[in-house]
Amino acid sequence: MQPNSSSGKTPTEPLQGIVERITYHSEESGYTIARLKAPRVSELVTIVGSFANIQAGQTLQMEGTWREHPKYGAQYQVTQYRETKPATLTGIEKYLGSGLIKGVGPVTARRIVAHFQLETLDIIENQIDRLSEVPGIAKKRVKSIQTAWQTQKAIKEVMLFLQGHGVSTTYAVKIYKQYGDESIAIVTENPYRLATDVYGIAAIPNSKFDGSETLTATGVCDS
Repeated sequence: MQPNSSSGKTPTEPLQGIVERITYHSEESGYTIARLKAPRVSELVTIVGSFANIQAGQTLQMEGTWREHPKYGAQYQVTQYRETKPATLTGIEKYLGSGLIKGVGPVTARRIVAHFQLETLDIIENQIDRLSEVPGIAKKRVKSIQTAWQTQKAIKEVMLFLQGHGVSTTYAVKIYKQYGDESIAIVTENPYRLATDVYGIAAIPNSKFDGSETLTATGVCDS
């Protein structure tokens, strides 16, 4: 994979892979530099972009452009992304043990995956009380894991909602950082708040956001 060096606007390209490690992540802005293991690519790929939350072990489907950094070489600039479930036992174990879910480290993740195998994520999503079947996980700990899992789920839902309505990843992260889990409700009920609450958004749709409109480049301007 190499950056597109043709003249004119660089077209976006899809990229999918597993986050191997985080080089840098700003909690305030979401700006991230990470290393990604992509299929059929021998070397790790450097990805750069804004992420509300990112951890090693996550599987990402992205849209973006390639660029050549004068010092660090080829980099993939992420414009849109969504997280998908890891499909292998190793991927699931790394995902759970990455620190993404508070209360689950590498050792606990290994025990959970050993017990539930490929059904692990479905069990956590739909029958989380069954985690108490795993040796060393008490009911109190199950509750803390459930809370952390719901938090991660809420982040993903907000990001999917905003990106699905034309909001760039950069501004979707800014909106989430501003409103948190209330992002969808606030944007739907009163999108005009974006112009005053979120830096860089200079205009918004002229009518109430009811899910049928799209927040496009005319509604969000780079600064």
